[in-house]
Amino acid sequence: MSNKRYTDEFKAEAVKQVTERGHTAADVAARLDVSAHSLYQWMKRFGIPPAERKVSDDQQAEIRRLKPTAFKSSPTLHK
Repeated sequence: MSNKRYTDEFKAEAVKQVTERGHTAADVAARLDVSAHSLYQWMKRFGIPPAERKVSDDQQAEIRRLKPTAFKSSPTLHK
């Protein structure tokens, strides 16, 4: 398993190769030396318009921020 990090620009370009240029996900993943699973995850994220992606990213950040507080304030979750 690789811990290699890719920029959002790299991910978006990889997604465009599949969605706009008609290459298969397997071919793009192999050519870029990334897992097909990663490419499909990027497609879920970068396959939506930037404005919608921003809203989704903001919502996910808010959930991550609130999650620890929710567990601390709910005694039934500690059982």
